[in-house]
Amino acid sequence: MTTSEPLLLRTPPPFRRDRMVQTWLVVKALSDAGDAVWTIAVAWTAVQIASPAVAGLIVAAGTIPRAVILLIGGAIADRVNARRMMLLFNSIRVVVLAVTAVWILLTEPTVAVLLIATIAFGICDAFYEPAAGTIPRQLVRPADLPSYSALSQTLSRLGTMGGAAIGGFLVAWAGMPGSATADVVTFTVVIAFIAIWLRPRFALPRTAKGETVLRGVASGFHHLGENSATRTLVIALSGLNLAVGPALAIGLALQATEHGWGAGAVGVFEALVGGGAMIGALAVVRWRPRHEASGAFWALVVQGSGIVALGIGSPIAVGIGCVIIGLTAGFASVLLGATFAATIAPDYLGRMSSITRLGDDCLMPLAMVVFGLLASMLPTWMPFTLYGGALMLLMVVPLRNPLLRAIALRDKAPAA
Repeated sequence: MTTSEPLLLRTPPPFRRDRMVQTWLVVKALSDAGDAVWTIAVAWTAVQIASPAVAGLIVAAGTIPRAVILLIGGAIADRVNARRMMLLFNSIRVVVLAVTAVWILLTEPTVAVLLIATIAFGICDAFYEPAAGTIPRQLVRPADLPSYSALSQTLSRLGTMGGAAIGGFLVAWAGMPGSATADVVTFTVVIAFIAIWLRPRFALPRTAKGETVLRGVASGFHHLGENSATRTLVIALSGLNLAVGPALAIGLALQATEHGWGAGAVGVFEALVGGGAMIGALAVVRWRPRHEASGAFWALVVQGSGIVALGIGSPIAVGIGCVIIGLTAGFASVLLGATFAATIAPDYLGRMSSITRLGDDCLMPLAMVVFGLLASMLPTWMPFTLYGGALMLLMVVPLRNPLLRAIALRDKAPAA
């Protein structure tokens, strides 16, 4: 699948002794905690000053510009220094947060201010995320990518959970300015770490300087069309959450309402998913299949059965389904993320990352609407069965791809 190899700049230490990478993942988790604080502050403030419909628009406003610009961000990430790109857009985020905090301190929070802030964050995401998606391949050997992804996801989930827990108290105590200031602190730590300590070990090939950004976007899709294994992997990652997302976001609330379990039950079920995902991610550090992609896709087949179990009108069955979904989600996402980073052509990593994210952003709202329509027209168990069954059937495609089945990251020697 790889058309060119990264150039080895300096030999990385074994992952278990790689203090730079381990510290980077802790710093990244701190930033995730700050983002969770900011998200809760935006949602809470929006609900206080606007109608529920307008509040929903404010919270979702960042996804629209991100979707529009994401492909351009991916093309730029494949032609410039990713580390500098991350520094630039994190700095812009700090400016946005600081201006928002000062504005609200001097006046009052308004719909316009919140919309501008969330849209600005969405634009920054469109450029930052494709660049950040190339960083793991610049830091560690392909064989260490599963361990990197496992630790990264575990720490990020802990950071998000901790930030969400703190965010509610912080916004109640210090309001929007206090929450924005907390996020400024986390982004400042990230900027300082990237500038002072984070140094790539592998130099990724860059696209030709004479190529325009739009031509770079087009060549990304051309590359996708020519490489069947890359195409299958990108499509699989783009649709990774389309079955489970609606089942958890809408389905759990429907089940709890229909059976009178109460809102507390939904929180317990979500906690089971989160806990299972952390265990599933950590399991990769101690045990991982010989062929990572195949192991991940088989885990998603099992996840389909967990989605079906959510439709059974029993809290025990739903709880078991949540644990299955969490375990398989953590396990599969780590393996697929590592496989993606290790096997996609290095000079196309940014573009393929942006296409993957774009697919999820664009298709998830449709998947949510369809699930809701099915639930309103059919018995409650039917949407769960259809979505879970569809996931299991779709996994046949990547599992039949011989190139994906043959991938074994342990066999990939460090580039020379």
